[in-house]
Amino acid sequence: MKITLEELRAWVTVVDSGSITAAADQLNQTTSGISRALGRLESKLQTTLLHRTTRRIALSEEGQIFLQHARQIIRSVEAAEEQIARRREIPSGRLRVNAATPFMLHAIVPLIPEFSRRFPLIQLELTSDEVVIDLLEQQTDIAIRIGELRDSTLHARALGSSRLRLMASPDYLAEYGEPHNVAELLANHRLLGFCNLEQHNIWPLWHSEKELLHIKPTISASSGETLRQLAVNGMGIVRISDFLSRADLASGRLVPVLESQTHEMRHPIHAVYYRNSTLSARISCFLDYLSEQFASNTLL
Repeated sequence: MKITLEELRAWVTVVDSGSITAAADQLNQTTSGISRALGRLESKLQTTLLHRTTRRIALSEEGQIFLQHARQIIRSVEAAEEQIARRREIPSGRLRVNAATPFMLHAIVPLIPEFSRRFPLIQLELTSDEVVIDLLEQQTDIAIRIGELRDSTLHARALGSSRLRLMASPDYLAEYGEPHNVAELLANHRLLGFCNLEQHNIWPLWHSEKELLHIKPTISASSGETLRQLAVNGMGIVRISDFLSRADLASGRLVPVLESQTHEMRHPIHAVYYRNSTLSARISCFLDYLSEQFASNTLL
């Protein structure tokens, strides 16, 4: 049988306080409970640690040797408990965050300087993928996911949503003209879309009374950032999220297309994570920070 921390604490307290009765008072236990703990400890070690009489207790030679180790074990456990408590108060440690490349570049990265200023002891590790990853396999603490969630085993916090618009560069529209309806869009224009996510090729335009427009891209790519770059460089019209195009719209690099006919379509944005019990401080503070920043909707 293995020695327990409870038994070590009982024995060291008896030595320090000078009696079983005093140790029982300090540990808020009964004297019989302390006596049984000492008995179990000596039985497991197969040696006598204390010589007890009706008037006093004295350490055996083996007890003097074992006392040093017992104190060291207790100090190590207390130090570990204290360190964990401090981490709850002052978040620290490595935090692994994953997001699709466009969201990482345009929505997360601009927030990192202030986050690092607030929480200097957190070591961020930012990774990007264009596909949904397995959090455990990739050793990821938090993943940002855009669109409807499918994995019911994960905990999720809603961060907001981002509106989808049709946009093109002024140079492209100067060359190809601006479409006035869906028919002109399909007949006369280059459409930029996704090659691996067909649901992202559904555009916020009514193709019929009941169906939104499902396009076949002239040029396709796996990343929203690649499509954004193509649009900025005059290669066609793109369906794009506000978080990705806000700076381009403000600078005039991209302008809205068919704005009056665009149906309101938004992608929900969630932070997902595993949570078995208490959420660690480094994860909860990052989630709180994102919620705070996105609440203003300046980046979404």
